[in-house]
Amino acid sequence: MLEIYIDADACPVKDETYKVAARYDLKVWLVSNSWMRSPEKGRVELVLVDDGFDAADDWIAEHASVGDIAVTADIPLAARCIEAGARVIGSKGHEFTEESIGDALARRELSALLRDMGEQTGGPAPLEKRDRSRYLGRLDEVIQAIRRTQARGG
Repeated sequence: MLEIYIDADACPVKDETYKVAARYDLKVWLVSNSWMRSPEKGRVELVLVDDGFDAADDWIAEHASVGDIAVTADIPLAARCIEAGARVIGSKGHEFTEESIGDALARRELSALLRDMGEQTGGPAPLEKRDRSRYLGRLDEVIQAIRRTQARGG
């Protein structure tokens, strides 16, 4: 059964996800280390995990599976979800796949090394309107693809 898992603490596309999920009547798991507002309508459930390192990531990785979608910018979490068979979409609309996750992990390690050496500072560019649009389109495409696969019995 198709469900959406959001790595919620820093996710900038929660509202967009709620709207798409409501249109398809999908369950959304909002996983966070702290309380946050969630919609009263729809099928959104807030899961509060302890403050332990990667507690939200661990919860998502343990629950997301084949036929589900994880929404995260966390590359190691994306890799774990892909390994479990889930589809993974970043907040800017990029889908992480089995083919792309290795490169993403390598880029992450290189960036960390450059930051440690003082060669690179700052974080990712802020989310723009076109990123939100790309995210919405990708989320819809992935939902449709999963539904087609499930309809064929796969």
